[in-house]
Amino acid sequence: MNRYERWNVLLEMVAEAGQLDVVEVAEQLKVSTATIRRDFDELAAQQLLTRTRGGAIAHSVSYDLPLRYKVAQHAPEKQRIGSAAAALVPEGSTVALNGGTTTTEVARALATRDLGGDHRGPALTVVTNALNIAHELVVRPHLHVVTTGGSARAQSYELVGPVATSMLERIALDVAVLGVDALDLDHGASAHNEGEAAINQLMALKARQVIVVADGSKLGKRAFARICPLNQVNVLVTDSTAPPELIPRLTEAGVRVVQV
Repeated sequence: MNRYERWNVLLEMVAEAGQLDVVEVAEQLKVSTATIRRDFDELAAQQLLTRTRGGAIAHSVSYDLPLRYKVAQHAPEKQRIGSAAAALVPEGSTVALNGGTTTTEVARALATRDLGGDHRGPALTVVTNALNIAHELVVRPHLHVVTTGGSARAQSYELVGPVATSMLERIALDVAVLGVDALDLDHGASAHNEGEAAINQLMALKARQVIVVADGSKLGKRAFARICPLNQVNVLVTDSTAPPELIPRLTEAGVRVVQV
């Protein structure tokens, strides 16, 4: 378990219990008490919990954090992809995130990433059409969160339609991190739903850099609605299950492939 995964576990624990003891948590997570003290100090600095003598208690904000979730319910591959993609986002940039389980892991990694600086202003501006991602990130003081507006899709928590399109047409993005349903050499990146694909396409068009995050099961496949051709994808972050014969072909096509 890396530091960011451990932080999320600690936030879940303090939200459920209300109060944590350093020694008990260290034994439960099988790490040193010094590690847990540092974790508590850093989470307290982000105003996500309150330090006490020998432990921590739930912050008035962090008690209701939507970040409370069961880490075990999420595939380790997607967590690794999320951490690797988040590391590619420069501090001070404006980054777009669409909806999906993998981009949610990117958002969680951004939320707990040490971005440096003094945080007198936002370390990142996050533009998203995903309600769940906005919900998780809005409590983070070092992030400026902007939602697109639009009509919500229950299947993905994504906002789509002309309101979302209108908003995205008026902004500039440094990075777009896109979760996709499929990535194919000929068809490019694609999604099952045409409404989501249209918003994702606009995010890709408005960004200087496009990062696609997808586990190996989605590679070499096509979905109904195209998001963007392969030549618009700058980086693919994927896992070790990616088809090995596909990686050199993606590289030849100009896509930087990061495998985790």
